[in-house]
Amino acid sequence: MAVTYTIQGRLDGLNDYTRSCRTNAYKGADCKKKNQRICKYSIPLWLRKKKLNFQVIVEITWYEKNKRRDPDNVAFAKKFVLDSLVESGTFPGDGQRYVLGFIDHFRVDSKNPRIEITIHEDNDK
Repeated sequence: MAVTYTIQGRLDGLNDYTRSCRTNAYKGADCKKKNQRICKYSIPLWLRKKKLNFQVIVEITWYEKNKRRDPDNVAFAKKFVLDSLVESGTFPGDGQRYVLGFIDHFRVDSKNPRIEITIHEDNDK
């Protein structure tokens, strides 16, 4: 079974986060908090209450407004996505005990940049 939800807009990439951390430690922490807050508030209430079967595979489709950012720079934001899933209580943890792997797709949608997250449950348990 799979569940899907969407985060509207885009998150900071690795370059943005690194730049913040190099400015000073507080800016780096603020960057992480800001991105995690965006992710956390996008998690639907029904998903927070759902009992998931772990391990899961997290599939993310990154809809960027253009092709300027490199895929590895964009996909870094999965750190914010996973940490928000743990912080919201949706996942008990984001280690290998709970997350089997990732699938990333990169698309362009200049009118509606967004991030679609699909959580594939392990149905073998």
